[in-house]
Amino acid sequence: MTTLEVAHEARPVRRAVRVSALPFAVSAVLYNGWLLEFLLPTGLDPRHSYVSELYAADQPFRPLFAGIESVCAVLVVVGALLAYGFAQDGWARCGWLALVGFGMSSVADVLLPMRCAPSVEPACAAVHPGHTLTSALAHFFVFASMALLGRAAVTARPRLDVVRRWGPRVLALALPTAVCTVGPLFGRPGWHGVSQRAHLALVGVWFAVLAAELARSYRRPSIV
Repeated sequence: MTTLEVAHEARPVRRAVRVSALPFAVSAVLYNGWLLEFLLPTGLDPRHSYVSELYAADQPFRPLFAGIESVCAVLVVVGALLAYGFAQDGWARCGWLALVGFGMSSVADVLLPMRCAPSVEPACAAVHPGHTLTSALAHFFVFASMALLGRAAVTARPRLDVVRRWGPRVLALALPTAVCTVGPLFGRPGWHGVSQRAHLALVGVWFAVLAAELARSYRRPSIV
């Protein structure tokens, strides 16, 4: 097979890579849809409330914020499955599957919401078992994706240069911000909203990094 024929056959695959970048680019924006709280009368203090409280079962803007979360989760799953389909490295495949797990956990997060907003309702418990579990799974899978794709950035050929450069930095910042959100679960609320929103912003950056990597892969002659 000539070089020209190989390039011609690879063109549809590279087009699929480009398509897979789009869901992550959109997700990078939607995952920070909580910014709308600064424009809406939610009644919640961003400094001391979980973002999940925005779509708690008794909150007036639940349809809006739950809808944004759900659409974002579906887009992540779609983008990850598309990327998995052409990944040639085992670490990368596991990383994309971790993102599928993240998306599914995020959907479950919406389906099993907080019953109320503990930051403004003293009688409302901060721990809602189902929601706390799905949130923990979402955290696990997003960090797993960072670690696995970070590993793939070194082992895959051609290398994932965007992930290799920015992935470890995002992981190093996202992990402590996530840890700082657990105070209310141990009876120590206060300022956890700041760290959680910083964490969500960093996850959005991670999705943007993935979108940039996939778009870059489209321009390369080989597929990662």
